[in-house]
Amino acid sequence: MNSKEFSLKIEGIVKEKRITHMEAVIWYCEQNDIDTGTVSSLISKSLKEKIQVEATDLKMLKIPRCGV
Repeated sequence: MNSKEFSLKIEGIVKEKRITHMEAVIWYCEQNDIDTGTVSSLISKSLKEKIQVEATDLKMLKIPRCGV
């Protein structure tokens, strides 16, 4: 499986289950008995950005403040 195929699967899970992208990655890994640590190479830049935005919105990541 390549990065594009993985991203499409994750997007499908997000829409079907109405969960975040991070939750979809974890769910996919659990369902397919895949160690979550091994899928980092399959996460595209676009998917990584979506996960980052969701994590920031959920206050799981802090946004660096510039010039403060």
